[in-house]
Amino acid sequence: MDGAQAPAGFKSEILGQVAPALKGLVDQGALSGMVTLVWKDGREVQFNAIGQRDIAGGLPMERDTIFRIASMTKPVTTLAALMLVEEGRLKLDDPITKWLPEFRDMAVLKDAAGPLDDTVPARRDITVEDLMTHRSGLAYGFTSRGPIAYAHEEKLGSLMANPYSPDEWLRRLSELPLSYQPGERFHYSHATEVLGFLVARIEGKTLGEVLQARIFGPLGMQDTGFWPPPGKRGRMAKLYQAPPDGGPLKDVSWPYPDTPTTFEGGGGSLYSTLDDYLTFARLMLGRGEVDGVRLVKPETIDLMTTNRLTDEQRGHDFLGMPFWLSQGFGLGTSMIMDAQKHEWMGAGAAGSFGWPGAFGTWWQADPANDMILIYLIQDSMPLGPEAVTAMQGQRPSGRVGGPMFQKIVYGALG
Repeated sequence: MDGAQAPAGFKSEILGQVAPALKGLVDQGALSGMVTLVWKDGREVQFNAIGQRDIAGGLPMERDTIFRIASMTKPVTTLAALMLVEEGRLKLDDPITKWLPEFRDMAVLKDAAGPLDDTVPARRDITVEDLMTHRSGLAYGFTSRGPIAYAHEEKLGSLMANPYSPDEWLRRLSELPLSYQPGERFHYSHATEVLGFLVARIEGKTLGEVLQARIFGPLGMQDTGFWPPPGKRGRMAKLYQAPPDGGPLKDVSWPYPDTPTTFEGGGGSLYSTLDDYLTFARLMLGRGEVDGVRLVKPETIDLMTTNRLTDEQRGHDFLGMPFWLSQGFGLGTSMIMDAQKHEWMGAGAAGSFGWPGAFGTWWQADPANDMILIYLIQDSMPLGPEAVTAMQGQRPSGRVGGPMFQKIVYGALG
């Protein structure tokens, strides 16, 4: 009915545009499919499963489809570290060298894109807060330019298929110079992987064991982890790449090993499902509590979701975009600070928070509207050295689906 209201105050005729709009991207061959959810006022308002998780196999997207969530891992790892902060076993201003002596006496590049041997000593040690805010001076190859970008690939191997143990990987990373002085600026990096291995050392367990005991088990997140067992792999969405010159989507999924590996990357290696991550997002929206289970104090979630970047730090581009024009960054999550300015890249009320993943997965919790949005796809993007240069001014066509989803949902709210 024209003008009818969907549950929770949405205009149903507008909210109903989500599925047709997203299906258009699938029909165009830009994406294989997607799973989306709108959750408001404590209940589900809209769920969509569109397209296929496996084109060659003819398998559809479904509610329990498993996605590689990439950097949506980061808020989870950060929460586990903050649980140790609550317990007094870790402080935000602690130097990480208390547990990771590999990072003592670091060198810092004079020019972040300059020669690797043109360095100065770090003015201070990296702190736990530096890791959580990506102000450690560490780097990713794909977010860097010049020799340091290629040195990351040479030293550490592929970003998504790491061959080293955590100790060996930390040693190799610590032998590379920092791109910036600790605390100087936001530079997206391996910082959350380092944070995860720091947590694992304190706990004397693997990171996967820590997350299972502290978060996944208590919250009933049964389909989230670092290694999908063979029995679940039929539910996994394939990772596809859209050729820049057109043509059919290319399956670029990497194979999982027969047994778990020792490297569990706290910055981007988790897989999960819509309902598992919804539980985590509801915990965050509930300021540390969901379905009667409290994992952290409300104040801890407030710390995560409050901007800690200075105005100067927000003045720098991120991945070639003026990302901080409307946003800030707290501990493991970004947040919208100016809803009107944010309209250039999506939609959300001031105070909304979340963090996306490299393969197009995205979530946002909006306290002002008591709402959670989740958007899951598997769309490959360049992650090799200096990929940031190739990304500038370009947005893969399939990636318009995320902002489209956001704008339609918020448009339906009025």
